[in-house]
Amino acid sequence: MVKVHYIFDPMCGWCFGATSLMAELAYHPEIELLLHPGGMMQRAPISVNFRQHILQADQRITAQTGQPFGEAYLERVSSGAPLILDSYQTAQAIIAAEQVGIAAFEMLKAIQKAHYIDGKLVASEETLSELALQLGADQDAWQQAMQAASSKVDSQVANTRRLMEQYGQGGFPSLLVEQQGQMRSVRPSDFYGQSQRWKSFWQQVVNH
Repeated sequence: MVKVHYIFDPMCGWCFGATSLMAELAYHPEIELLLHPGGMMQRAPISVNFRQHILQADQRITAQTGQPFGEAYLERVSSGAPLILDSYQTAQAIIAAEQVGIAAFEMLKAIQKAHYIDGKLVASEETLSELALQLGADQDAWQQAMQAASSKVDSQVANTRRLMEQYGQGGFPSLLVEQQGQMRSVRPSDFYGQSQRWKSFWQQVVNH
């Protein structure tokens, strides 16, 4: 089994663009995908000027990765509708998901879809709870897991940043392959829009 460390942020548009590539790893029978949240953004409402920056970046993401953004999301960003981003609360939900038997990657995907496709406010306990319940969580168990996860977020983000510094990773998404006691970096950006080449690359990795 090959371990792959995925350094990501739920509020990172490029990570959303890389979802199909990461899914290939998450569902590969010979790969264990370990998620490391990066804490890109403290909770903050997004200004009009920064919204324009986001929209321009999203166009580049779609052009390079082929991943479209939903109309509801684009409408929320381009209008005056409330837009709050919070890397920590969404990471907390991903940590909590594992405590109630939901795979971390499945919760990440659900958060990304809710935000980038459906235009929902994911920096919301109500939205995150709704996503967890849709994935099969029990309401009471979920609330307990979220409470427990609140004390783990900062340490997990700190661990991620140490990992990034140790192995020279500069941003999101980043991948580190752990194999035979060695770590090496793989750049998802080298494979955007090249799904077959990506599959072939990982088949070579697991056969090594």
